Amino acid sequence: MSKPQPTSRQRAGRARLEHARWTPLLFLAPAVLTLLAVGIYPTLFALVTSFRQYNLVRVRDGFPFVGVENYANVLMDGSFWNALGVSGRFFLTVMPVQLALGLGIALLLHRPGWGFMRAVARVSLVVPLATTYAVVGLLGRLVFNREFGVANQFAGWLGFGPLDWLGSPSGSFAAIAIMDIWQWTPFCALIFLSGLSMVPVEVEEAARLETTHPLAILRYVQLPYLLPGLTAMLILRSADVLKLFDMVFTMTRGGPGTATEVISILVQRTGFRVFDMGTASAQAILLLILTVVLSRLYIRFLYREIA
Repeated sequence: MSKPQPTSRQRAGRARLEHARWTPLLFLAPAVLTLLAVGIYPTLFALVTSFRQYNLVRVRDGFPFVGVENYANVLMDGSFWNALGVSGRFFLTVMPVQLALGLGIALLLHRPGWGFMRAVARVSLVVPLATTYAVVGLLGRLVFNREFGVANQFAGWLGFGPLDWLGSPSGSFAAIAIMDIWQWTPFCALIFLSGLSMVPVEVEEAARLETTHPLAILRYVQLPYLLPGLTAMLILRSADVLKLFDMVFTMTRGGPGTATEVISILVQRTGFRVFDMGTASAQAILLLILTVVLSRLYIRFLYREIA
């Protein structure tokens, strides 16, 4: 007995099913291809390059495989540890200030009775985040200019003489830190505000009946809802500080000396000034490993699921 042939309606239904199955993949294809082109492929290329003597000045010598020699040279290089120390000091300087100011702003906006002003404040907080790093760097060069900068005008009102912000090691580091705090404190405030909005109203009202001390309410009621956002902030800001380049390069180019030479500036100098792409790739891979390790530590010790 021969197998019955599908009808035209059945064939059309199967065609529609196949079309529906492939449609999501077609929509995802541009994003996946972009990710492969600007994310995955450069990372794999850097990983392969880090195991080779990839010097663009000596192209005729080829690019021989040298194993972990580049990594050993990086780990024994004092400039790498100096740049890593500058990045770490920068993170430890700006992050506590951003968290404290962001939490204060979020608690202020979380209080009842703001109404329309709360919406205006939330929109205003987005403005610094919408500014690119290069523009923030150019703005910082104007703000901290020795001759006509706004920072020296405020210093004059406080009785200080004109300060050479971008010409001294401590001044340039402080200028970059101030600009980063200005740009990313609103981000911390918005994340904390979203966490506070997740606190059940009845739980918070009951806590306010038990105690009027704001620190007790923050510690025992609000903090558990803030920890997921805090973990995300630390992961994003750690990765952001470790790869910070545009603002520092625009304002100081890593100077004066190596006062503001963060790790990304060192990678750029090694790869595009010395043309030692093998060593620069090893530095970048070590930076990636450090970022992943820090992220895992944050998740391990800070993140808690909200029941």
